[in-house]
Amino acid sequence: MIQSRLIDPFSRTINYLRVSVTDRCDFRCVYCMSENMTFLPKKDLLALEELDRLCTTFIRLGVQKLRITGGEPLVRKNILEFFRSMTRHLETGMLNELTLTTNGSQLARFAKDLFDAGVRRVNISLDTLNDIKFAKITRWGRLNQVLEGIDTAQAQGLKIKINAVALKGVNDDELFLLTEWCADRDMTLTWIEVMPMGDIGNEQRLSQYWSLKDVRSLYKKHYTVTDLIERTGGPARYIRLEETGQKIGFITPLSHNFCESCNRVRVTCTGELYMCLGQEDMVDLRKPLRDFPNTNIPLEDAIRLAIDQKPKGHDFDYSRQRLDGQMARHMSHTGG
Repeated sequence: MIQSRLIDPFSRTINYLRVSVTDRCDFRCVYCMSENMTFLPKKDLLALEELDRLCTTFIRLGVQKLRITGGEPLVRKNILEFFRSMTRHLETGMLNELTLTTNGSQLARFAKDLFDAGVRRVNISLDTLNDIKFAKITRWGRLNQVLEGIDTAQAQGLKIKINAVALKGVNDDELFLLTEWCADRDMTLTWIEVMPMGDIGNEQRLSQYWSLKDVRSLYKKHYTVTDLIERTGGPARYIRLEETGQKIGFITPLSHNFCESCNRVRVTCTGELYMCLGQEDMVDLRKPLRDFPNTNIPLEDAIRLAIDQKPKGHDFDYSRQRLDGQMARHMSHTGG
């Protein structure tokens, strides 16, 4: 039974939880992390049983959509056990959707098991269809492996959404190629502005930044564009390209603040609850999980305390040609 729902100070109902299950990844994308990353020791990560207890508590407090993230969530040992444990909440109707964001590298192995666990939609990060550029962006990734994963996932009945980070001078020449490829495969395409999170060494985010205002303008020059009012519970705003009939999403934390309708919070793989991706304030949930193994009351109290502190919006900004609002933590730690 759902207890009193989570309502933040701005009357937004929090019903969407994104949970990182690992900070590790088998790629080293240039806008996400350094090539020589130091990952967290295993003891710092929430155990699968702790993840179950935490997510179950959020669901009891009204969370209806649960997205599993990383790092790359499918490299976490025995992660399918966690997905299968969450299936019970889908079966009771307490949880409406269980999904994940992945780089696609492990999908060929896990697509069937994920579908059997109740996953019906998967977001796949894919910025280019060019082998050479893919290797350069991901450093360690192989494009064919991801494409095979997409084929397998679609064959199993999983609905795929492609997330592409807009990178000036990198994939700006593939705008229409990626668009038509997604249309041919009946996949939604969402463009994301590169976000200022974590030290990525010599990579310069200002030079990478390609405003989605420019992307939208290019679409309008080549297609008949219709604005859509629909929302999917996330930050994306959508258009429809009438010539292809497909939806194109835009996630614009820099050129447009989407915070007014924010209904989500994020928990890191170490149990830190971040009320906003673009703010450093957080509440530690690992401590009540581990200090009080026989009662969830301290955990629930910590969650409600966090929601009461949820800010109105984030501070990401490149408009003055500096990294205002830059976060010290990596996206792989927070959860993509």
